[in-house]
Amino acid sequence: MIRHSQRSPCLFRTPFALQDLPVDILPPILVQLSDRKDLHACALVSKVFNRAATPLLYQTLDSRIISRSVVHHPATTLLQRPQYAQYVRHVTETGAIHRGALPRYAHITGDTLKALALCKNLESMTWVDDSSTTDSVLLSFLAVVRVHPLREISIRSHSDIGSAVWSELITLTGLRKISIWCMEGPPRVLQGWSELLGSTLTHLELGRCAGVPPTILISVLSQLPKLKDLRLKGAPAAAMPSILTCLPGLRSLDTEYPGAYYHRRPSARATTDGISPPPPFPALRELTVRTSSMDSDGPTNLWSWIRELVPKPGLETFKLHAFVNNRDMGYHTGIPRIFLLDLARVQKTSLKHFMVGDASLTLNGVAYLCSEFPNLETLVCSTASPNIKTIAETISSAKNLQTLRLDVQWIPNDPSVDDTNFTVQHAKNLMLRTEDSKLRAIAMGPTLYTGKWVLEEPKEEGQGGELRFQVMPDFTKDRWQT
Repeated sequence: MIRHSQRSPCLFRTPFALQDLPVDILPPILVQLSDRKDLHACALVSKVFNRAATPLLYQTLDSRIISRSVVHHPATTLLQRPQYAQYVRHVTETGAIHRGALPRYAHITGDTLKALALCKNLESMTWVDDSSTTDSVLLSFLAVVRVHPLREISIRSHSDIGSAVWSELITLTGLRKISIWCMEGPPRVLQGWSELLGSTLTHLELGRCAGVPPTILISVLSQLPKLKDLRLKGAPAAAMPSILTCLPGLRSLDTEYPGAYYHRRPSARATTDGISPPPPFPALRELTVRTSSMDSDGPTNLWSWIRELVPKPGLETFKLHAFVNNRDMGYHTGIPRIFLLDLARVQKTSLKHFMVGDASLTLNGVAYLCSEFPNLETLVCSTASPNIKTIAETISSAKNLQTLRLDVQWIPNDPSVDDTNFTVQHAKNLMLRTEDSKLRAIAMGPTLYTGKWVLEEPKEEGQGGELRFQVMPDFTKDRWQT
């Protein structure tokens, strides 16, 4: 219900007419809706809303199996309403639908290919296949989409895609993004393809690099100087510094540290003229490291390797996925203080997000992050603390902190006093600890507390609403996906 404002009596002098709403402001508003059900509801409001919502409804299409007997596939609608095909930009196809698992839809593959041929503005295709059976369906899809202005292609398959599909893939040009994740078959790292993509490719994900000689990886990636985003799984850690020197424009790197494969390189090499500087590195803005070997091969190899990847200022996000914790035994991987000191020396003014999952920091380490990185917005780690008050004191210098997630091991000084039970009121106190506090999301263990200012309805007609700060608890496993 909309009430006239006593302070703004002229706000609605005449009844509001939906047809008077400026049409051009609807798409920017509706694009904020993430649920297709909401978009569908908007399309039914009026003809004006329908014209704004329909292109958004058909912009991204995803085929999926709802049950063993019912398939919801957009191809049926596109064949009935071919005018909607002009709106399609992104499609996701699932191999299980096209393998004859549902006999009552025997012509689904043919119908899908006909519908896909109508999508003249298609920009990206994702193929997902969890089967261990290789077939030629993907080959038929590639034959159709290659005539469209395709810019992105993603393949996630259990089985090897096969040499025939690969031969077809490596003829595609003009792509900006490639993502290939295959569980079986030989690793494919763009051999014979990278030279055709050097002028366009900016995003690359290779899900299987294990066993590929470093010389091949370096040779392939050196032909892609425009890369901005790179994700490699199984790539040898020792090759990463050399790979980075070939990618001057790289801004985001997601890679693995297997452990004993890395041996630190000298920072400079001797020449006939004396000492030459190390080759140039890109200024990474985001670095994600995944490891299951936390320095089992030496006390500082991992941390030295990470520092070598980001020798230039500009790093905004650091994520560490360390899969070596034994939570039942209370063990967490510790982050050495020397690493934080070196990180601050180079990235002090740029770092905004420090997300290391269950890796542990001492309270002094947490305090150091909060005080030495003035632009810190997100902090995710584990720590040990005697009580809630100590945590509040530890983060007191983090002026720009917006999100805090701590996995706390409580070590009370006085076992007879229970001051470790974190509540909604504690979360509210932390969020409003200063007038200019920006902290609005706090997680302690599995509970996430989110806070916001809300305007409550006035209790009596003619009175203004009251502004209150509200904190809502929710249970979450990992909203930050670290």
